[in-house]
Parts: sequence; C-alpha cells; structure tokens
Amino acid sequence: MTYLLDPMLRAAVRRTAPVLAALSLSLALPLALGGCAQLLRQPPPAGAPLAEVQARLGTPRAAYPLADGGQVLEYAGQPMGQFQHMATIGADGRLVAYEQVLTSEKFATVKIGRWNKDDILRTFGHPAETSRVAFHDYEVWSYRYKESGVWNSMMHVHFDQQGIVQQMINGPDPMYDDRFRFR
Repeated sequence: MTYLLDPMLRAAVRRTAPVLAALSLSLALPLALGGCAQLLRQPPPAGAPLAEVQARLGTPRAAYPLADGGQVLEYAGQPMGQFQHMATIGADGRLVAYEQVLTSEKFATVKIGRWNKDDILRTFGHPAETSRVAFHDYEVWSYRYKESGVWNSMMHVHFDQQGIVQQMINGPDPMYDDRFRFR
C-alpha cells in the first residue's frame, strides 16, 4: 500500500529533516561524551602538585594513605566502566604515578594469602559489585575490566572472614554476555 503525502507536507518534511537531525546530534553528542570525560582528560605530568592533579582530574572518589606519608587517589570507573585510575601522590605532595589499574598484569601482582581488603582498595579502588560465597563464607569483590584489552571480563577477589585474599577468579562479565541474560 502506498501512502501519498500532500506535496506541501513533503516539502516541509524535506526542509525540516536536516534541521532536526542537526539538533538531535547537537543534543546527543555532549551527553554521549559526558560519560567519556574521564577517558578524554589528559593526565597531569609526573611531578605535578596535588592541586594541579585535582584541577585536571576532579575530586577523587576516595583517598588511601600510604605508610611513607603519601596517598593514593581513586578516580572511579566502576561500577559500569572497565577502567579505574589511581594517582599516587608522594609525601612531598607531588604526583608519582597515574595508571589504569584494572588490567591482567596488575591483578597478577596480588599476593594470595597475604593481601587484605585495604591492599586491594589501595591498588584497585572500590569494586563494581560485592557478593558472598556461602560454602567458604567468603566475601567477593568483583571488578569489570577488559582482559588482554579485548574480552569483557570480571575479576572476582575472594576474602576470608579475616579479610585476607584467598583466591581470585576471572570470568566473562554477565553484563556483556548474552548467555547470562534472561530471555
């Protein structure tokens, strides 16, 4: 079945369609990029004072004191993102390091049986999710990340009742895996 439009109506649609498309794009683009602001920011250079770090990166989600008088600032990408940036500030108040910590290489530095919740927080920041495993009575912190920069994964850090890391298990992130979706 063919619908015929009035010639004047067709002309009006042709004139307004590009304007509406441009308006939609101008509204959608800032919203889309707003979620990526953390990714688009230029990190401050090593040696930058704390005030400059916070001026460039904003207020951190959390700050963790270090034994040497410095601190680690958490710039969160969790719970939905696959990144978490940590800025290490030395005792002199200057930036020592700024890194994306949710990587396979960084997870490999965890010392099973030795690290505790404070060590994990100071290294990786807050998790995307927390849960429990009843069989061992473990608390589980889960972090979203891109394994090998490719696979949508979650690293699950299991703590015993004393808060000591007992195991780490990675697997697919159910948020991105159709096998875990209800149909």
